[in-house]
Amino acid sequence: MKAGKLNRRIRIERPGAVPDALGQPTPGWSLVAEVWADIRHLNGLETLKADQPKSVVKASMRIRYRADIDASMRVVYGAAVYDIQAVLPDEEDRDRLDLACEIGASDG
Repeated sequence: MKAGKLNRRIRIERPGAVPDALGQPTPGWSLVAEVWADIRHLNGLETLKADQPKSVVKASMRIRYRADIDASMRVVYGAAVYDIQAVLPDEEDRDRLDLACEIGASDG
């Protein structure tokens, strides 16, 4: 895999308990990894949710191969939070992992 295409820094997070200001566990997201990615926005659409217009953006994020990523996690890129819909590994060469992601589908 050519490193030049991996030009965006993303955070991969997993759901779990994180300590609040008093040290008590609260639901939240913990960091799994910060990695370089090639982000491709595939399409977007507008839909109705609870009678309100809602934007949904689909993206593919290619990263170097890792075995510790699953569809329960999310990707944070800048201020955008993407839900991972599917993890598509390159089983032959094991040099990359494609994350099928959506932003906006499960918000609010």
